[in-house]
Amino acid sequence: MTLPRRRFLAISAAFAAMPAGAAQAHSWEGFAFGAQVSLRMQGPKAQALTALNEARVLIAKLEELFSLYNPNSTLSVLNRTGTLTAPDALFMDLIRAADTAFTQSGGLFDPTVQALWSAVSHGQDTTPAIAAMGWEKVQVVADRITLGPAQTLTLNGIAQGYATDLIADMLITHGFTDTLVNIGEFRGTGGPFTLGLSDPLHGVMGQRTLSGGAIATSSPAATMLGEQGHILHPSARAKWSTVSVEAARATVADSLSTAMVLAPRSQVQAIKERADITRVTLVDFAGNLTTL
Repeated sequence: MTLPRRRFLAISAAFAAMPAGAAQAHSWEGFAFGAQVSLRMQGPKAQALTALNEARVLIAKLEELFSLYNPNSTLSVLNRTGTLTAPDALFMDLIRAADTAFTQSGGLFDPTVQALWSAVSHGQDTTPAIAAMGWEKVQVVADRITLGPAQTLTLNGIAQGYATDLIADMLITHGFTDTLVNIGEFRGTGGPFTLGLSDPLHGVMGQRTLSGGAIATSSPAATMLGEQGHILHPSARAKWSTVSVEAARATVADSLSTAMVLAPRSQVQAIKERADITRVTLVDFAGNLTTL
């Protein structure tokens, strides 16, 4: 299947050995945020079933908040009306995380790109969409969000990572210490988990081992809008075929992998240091791999 706006990693997971009967491996796969998602954990069956049910409920709630595919989601309502009063606390939390990513990336991560994305995907004039863009035009005061004129937001470059973190944190509170969460991005505890780093133009480029923390990958060519990749910006163009970011939180890795696609190497290095990222893997359009 084609995964909208993102390029996901193939995965093989190796759970730590445990005494027979002490715990079992449990998994769940579903569909959320326009893509296949999965949870894997090691633990007692009854405890795992409780956690998996809670995870499904939480994923459904997050889709009701952030999905562009649901016309009744909180994000869709904000885009339609331009104003949102007293939104859910999780929605406000993600808006604050988006603001941090905008600052850390020097403006390369900008959720107001949705109008531009829509114009390009429909072959329309992009001039009005570009004029409307600018995260600095979005007003967040107390419990009220107001968009600038003609603005619409997408949180697709950060919401999957945010959902991944929420689910991973929930599993930890249930006492699970050997888990892998894939809600568009990966976050693991325990493990180790082997992730295959794949580029849409050049295929499998290597592997990464995840024993804790998160990894997120962005590739412009994962979804094409006509003759160009789906990661857009009014004043920057894709510098890399794939960017993979490893960090403690999937929210950070998700948003900044998107931004780094548009950044030259020197700026990638500056963002990495600013955001306390563990490792960045860059694949250029010729297929050369660089690790920072």
